[in-house]
Amino acid sequence: MRGVTEIDGSWSRVPGNATGWLAELDPDHGSTGFEPPRRPDAAWLLHAMYVWEDGPVATTHDHVHRSVREAGLADGSPSSDAPAERGVEALLAGAVVTGTGLGRSGHPGPGWRRLRWSELADRLGEPPVPQGEYPGRRCLRAARPTGSWSAAIEPPAEGGLDREGWRRLVQLLALHSPAGSETRCRAFYSPLLTADWEHETVLAGRLGDAVALYDHPGMPSCPTNFWAEDRSWVVHCHWDLWGTKVAGPRPLVRDLLGDPDLEALRLPWTS
Repeated sequence: MRGVTEIDGSWSRVPGNATGWLAELDPDHGSTGFEPPRRPDAAWLLHAMYVWEDGPVATTHDHVHRSVREAGLADGSPSSDAPAERGVEALLAGAVVTGTGLGRSGHPGPGWRRLRWSELADRLGEPPVPQGEYPGRRCLRAARPTGSWSAAIEPPAEGGLDREGWRRLVQLLALHSPAGSETRCRAFYSPLLTADWEHETVLAGRLGDAVALYDHPGMPSCPTNFWAEDRSWVVHCHWDLWGTKVAGPRPLVRDLLGDPDLEALRLPWTS
């Protein structure tokens, strides 16, 4: 496996403290990423979710998980006699499998369609993101009264923008950067992704090569923070959230909000 220092020669590791200026903007974070304020505007990209074309069903992801375990078909099934594994099973016995993924995500394939947060929120009679909240577990609660999503819904992933959203975001960032795809950028991966709490992991490369960052072989997700070297825009993927914040020029944010391939909204209380 290739290390975090390069991706096909397009991205190279940056020595030293390259995130110091981000830490000044958001001194209380770092392990989950640095949240930038407006520059001078900002919007949140809501991570994509999908629904089976026949619609939601009463069966949840937790129901499916328990059925599989009871059938002895899952890893760590009750057939194990190891004391440590039995202890883990007992600890997790009452846990609810929500169905929410962590890190990379994307369109599940044939038979699935995009389910907009706004569409689901309208059905539930609630806002996509409640006042004062961030895009995450406190959103769309009525869709999962037991804590687990319908098995016919692939919910938004935590910790990273979906694959299709990342690709479109890179395209729009290039349109709003003077040097276009040649714009020099930095990509920061938090210690929660790298498991390296002693050394900062920042890569440098071209914006035109940023789509490849999504499938970095040494990382489980897209970068935690991603920014132009001139700091005109900054992307923030919080490891515990279902949304990705983009701070930058007003024309960029306006295009994010109006793009048909993305679902974006302003959350003024987060800036």
